[in-house]
Amino acid sequence: MAFVPPTAEQLGLYLGMSEVDGPRADLLIEQAVALCETVVKPLPDQATAVVLSAAGRAYVNPQQVSYETIGPMSVQRPQGSGGLYLTKADKTALKSLAGRGGAFTVDPTPATADPSPTYPVDDYGPPLEWEPSWGWV
Repeated sequence: MAFVPPTAEQLGLYLGMSEVDGPRADLLIEQAVALCETVVKPLPDQATAVVLSAAGRAYVNPQQVSYETIGPMSVQRPQGSGGLYLTKADKTALKSLAGRGGAFTVDPTPATADPSPTYPVDDYGPPLEWEPSWGWV
């Protein structure tokens, strides 16, 4: 099953907004998908949450305003909380959803390896015998 980008209506639900600007939301979703594909391509089916998160940040705070005052009201947002970008957590989630990252092992043994010993075996001379107090002679 291929990745299906979220819709503008889903972005509105994600943000808790009853109305969203459809063309603007579609553009941000399209750009968020393209940004996510720079980390993992093709996108896994479950990448919708990361796409909505990135598009939602850009939809709510497009100018990356960190401090705003209107009349007696003021609001301060964290630095870098606007615009279209992926956080480190977003990138980690995409890699995890795609099955990348984490611990892994690499077996350097060739598939044609033979389990028999590879050291030289002495095939010359009579077999040695054990002599008490002398050892092998």
